Amino acid sequence: MEGITIEFVSTFLIWILYGCLLFLWFIDGRVRKEQVIHALAAGLIAAGISLLIKHLYPTFRPFVVNGGETSVLIRPTDGAFPSIHAALSFSLAVTIFMHDRKAGWGFLLGALFIGIARVMANVHYPQDILGGAFIGTLVAVIIEHNHMFSLLRRDKQII
Repeated sequence: MEGITIEFVSTFLIWILYGCLLFLWFIDGRVRKEQVIHALAAGLIAAGISLLIKHLYPTFRPFVVNGGETSVLIRPTDGAFPSIHAALSFSLAVTIFMHDRKAGWGFLLGALFIGIARVMANVHYPQDILGGAFIGTLVAVIIEHNHMFSLLRRDKQII
């Protein structure tokens, strides 16, 4: 990836993924309201956890350490670890993947591109991306399993 492509992917692709979520809900109909709520909840929780970790364990970003330029629209001023972009994009991608594997592969690919672009944009180290991806994935899986458990409990109470 080169200059403007890195900046576009590292800055805007996450918003395109969330736009695709709305597209799948309103236009395509493959994603139900419940799935959108799961994806949004997972994103909010993953971002909150990431912000808390950034606050408790501040780390320097690559451009601060190496003095290089960044390829993002807005230069971040918070810590590097974990990547909130990775946490948000992977929580969304994993949530969609668990509900619709075909669409989920596209979202996972988008999340992967975001992570790679954030490293290439000189705003994250690979471990920042891995940390954010882990948080996003974990939160998405917990929300899905918690929802499935509550559905099972509700079904057992009815019988």
